[in-house]
Amino acid sequence: MRRFFYTIDSDNADAPLLPKLSELSQGSDIELPDSIIHHWCRVLRANVGDQGILFDGFGGEYQVQLQTISKKKAIATLLLHLDDDRTAPIISKIGLVMSRGERMDYAIQKATELGVTAIQLLSSHHGEVNLKPAQVEKKLAHWQQVAIAACEQCGLNRPPLILAPLSIRDWLAPTESPNNKTAVSPIVSTLSKDKYYQVLESAADLRLQMSVPAAGQPAKPEILETVLKQESPYIELLIGPEGGLSDDECQKAESVGFAPWQIGTRVLRTETVPVVALTTLLALYSYNK
Repeated sequence: MRRFFYTIDSDNADAPLLPKLSELSQGSDIELPDSIIHHWCRVLRANVGDQGILFDGFGGEYQVQLQTISKKKAIATLLLHLDDDRTAPIISKIGLVMSRGERMDYAIQKATELGVTAIQLLSSHHGEVNLKPAQVEKKLAHWQQVAIAACEQCGLNRPPLILAPLSIRDWLAPTESPNNKTAVSPIVSTLSKDKYYQVLESAADLRLQMSVPAAGQPAKPEILETVLKQESPYIELLIGPEGGLSDDECQKAESVGFAPWQIGTRVLRTETVPVVALTTLLALYSYNK
């Protein structure tokens, strides 16, 4: 069955929140948001009686059946709650220096499929992308939607949060930037306050700086396997741009606890690193269990 993200937030800031799916009882009828109507009813040409899966990010998912479809409205009935939790055993936040076009979309899509919890968008000295203030809302909404679409495809029911861009300096030293507030797209504004994501506000169990192969650097920090023996370790990854992080940025990262980690002997593209790093962490976690 097709899966769709049911956001309880509206594009209209003055509109009331929709109810969480968990607040509704089996057999309740719900009016579907415009985004689902467009995708399911118009693009996929669903018919009355068709069934699908809705998830709102607050846990589990719900089997529903279409009851009515009109030009501007569609009603579905909640049939069954499915208490499946497909989140990764590792809580992870990636600090990802932004790249251009499809490469950035690819990095977010694949990191989502591998279970990343949040992606902090970053700008850096050698980075290709520095968004103007007027661009931020539109790009943030686009990248959050890329993550949501990946969840719909792969089966995750808690989408990762895509966090508004910061300079790498501000991210590494938040106490030096008191006016620096982490923001998310309105589509996940309420969801971001859910207790599941609160761990992101605490200190990580391990911080890793993905580095290019260099003589004298360890292939794997010694503490990594110890941390991966924890039940739900929280790991932060810092991934630089195509040109790499500057020497000052590398030194700053190390000064706040980011241990250099290089995987293999080849220099990977920035959109490849999240895939390789998250896959390696999940494999090592499984091995250590």
